[in-house]
Amino acid sequence: MDWKILIATFTSIFLAELGDKTQIAAIIMTSKTSKPLTVFIGSMVAFAVITILGVTFGVALTKFVPINYIKYLSAIAFIAIGILILTGKL
Repeated sequence: MDWKILIATFTSIFLAELGDKTQIAAIIMTSKTSKPLTVFIGSMVAFAVITILGVTFGVALTKFVPINYIKYLSAIAFIAIGILILTGKL
């Protein structure tokens, strides 16, 4: 196991998810149902499934598209989304 990659991935995902709509949804579900363990298990299963899909897609994508192209496309997409948010179109 590469601990540097594990820690970098954990840190990136943890910081990206802080205050995210997913966290707010979990808070709302817990307050409505008063079943924190059930909401926790449901949330963890959902995160596991979506992460498996993301990793699987990432592995498949890098077999066909060079990583530099993926980096450039990602950067362009984030910039475009930022511009749309700043202009109020998203």
